[in-house]
Amino acid sequence: MTKTLGLIGSGMIGGALARLAVAAGLDVVLSNSRGPETLAGLVGELGDRARAATPAEAARAGGLVVATVPLHAYARLSAADLAGRTVIDTMNYYPERDGRLAELDGSELTSSALVQGHLADSYVVKAFNNIDFRRLLTSARPAGAADRSALPIAGDHTAAKDEVAHLLDVLGYDAVDIGPLADSWRSEPGTPVYVEPYLAERPAGLGQEEVGRWFFETPGVPVPAARVRELTATAVRVDASGSRMGLSGD
Repeated sequence: MTKTLGLIGSGMIGGALARLAVAAGLDVVLSNSRGPETLAGLVGELGDRARAATPAEAARAGGLVVATVPLHAYARLSAADLAGRTVIDTMNYYPERDGRLAELDGSELTSSALVQGHLADSYVVKAFNNIDFRRLLTSARPAGAADRSALPIAGDHTAAKDEVAHLLDVLGYDAVDIGPLADSWRSEPGTPVYVEPYLAERPAGLGQEEVGRWFFETPGVPVPAARVRELTATAVRVDASGSRMGLSGD
């Protein structure tokens, strides 16, 4: 198991993963597109186990590297720097943010397969893409805890998935292998396992400020591995027009 986790992207999901990693005794190398100096506050909060670097340095520092940038920026990931690395892909396709990507709109290719095609010499594993950053941070539990949650992972390389499953265990989650990258759509936005199962029921009638407070203060709902398997197995894929594609799970 790696002792250092590299992060390319240090936003909400990246920051939560960095906090979990440091709490678990791992070192983290943080990076973003704006430069190491912009990460001084987060590094200071995390302490001696964290340092800021460039994306290239973060890619080379970690045996495991988390790519947690907006999907439209995936082509900026350095294939050379990430060659031979296991790359954890947390990215989701949001057309309203990313713009339309023709490769994905027909639903014949998953976003993670697109990333794997760009990072041809890396081992891409989809993970941490189906839970919001707040629940990711606060729902972590020790192995064997009755209220431990599970997260789905997908990838084409068994050894890489084993590495990522072990990282999940160290950070406080069980892992459910949902298959190759071609099946990673089962944990993408709009599927049954995406975000909602980990959230408590929101009270009706909350104002905008109250919703924000509820989001940050309300504990998550445990989602055990059996439930993750059930939810991902029943997912139905749709194309860009919202039509069902008639794949398994109908």
